[in-house]
Amino acid sequence: MLAIAALAWAYLIHLHGSMATAADHDAMMAGMGMAMAMPWTTADLLLTFAMWVVMMIGMMAPAAAPVMLVYAGLQRRRERRRLPATVLCFGLGYLAVWSGFSAAMTLVQWVLHEALVLSPAMAVSSRVAAGAILCVAGLYQLTPWKRTCLTHCRSPLGFLMTNWRDGKRGALTMGIRHGAFCLGCCWALMGVLFVTGVMALLWVAALALLVLLEKVGPAGLHVARLSGFVLIAVGALLIWLATAPMAA
Repeated sequence: MLAIAALAWAYLIHLHGSMATAADHDAMMAGMGMAMAMPWTTADLLLTFAMWVVMMIGMMAPAAAPVMLVYAGLQRRRERRRLPATVLCFGLGYLAVWSGFSAAMTLVQWVLHEALVLSPAMAVSSRVAAGAILCVAGLYQLTPWKRTCLTHCRSPLGFLMTNWRDGKRGALTMGIRHGAFCLGCCWALMGVLFVTGVMALLWVAALALLVLLEKVGPAGLHVARLSGFVLIAVGALLIWLATAPMAA
């Protein structure tokens, strides 16, 4: 899992360099009065989807490691094999959930791109929209749904004991179910990337660290609530800064 996460981050760093060059080129064209956004092709959609999948792997693999390691240990004792196939099925189920989410985020990014509301850094260009995204993410951090999903994610053994299924199909089902709880815990935080810039690696790393602290840290529930208040405050500030001159 460490190797998978490391490969994902290595690819993201490489992709960041390529996209930074493209963003500089777009900014230069904008300064010359040329069109900033070109319509996406099928290849653009596929590459963006691949970027989101790799980014989700890099961000979520460390947080998913505890349940994967516990499950692998239990299955190793049951099947007496170094890496049972059921462990791979569990991982594939988990990955399927985040791949579906990546497809949804790809479509969102495509719509924003076509509407010409994304900057070359792939962040929303409107302060009001950015503030609204932060406020929604912050409010979700304080909801019972977030707390329920986070509680499941913070108790790997408890999840496995209450959701155990035998066989490869059962492992796939368990992986999907755990991925669904993980998605329910983190989907709103992923939307923050449209405020910071989808490929702003420092912010990607910061969000990955926040997710890890929520799921593994001793005060994860408190971290989630605190981050919710911070997101709401920053979002409200952005909206106020955008609308205050108009109100005046």
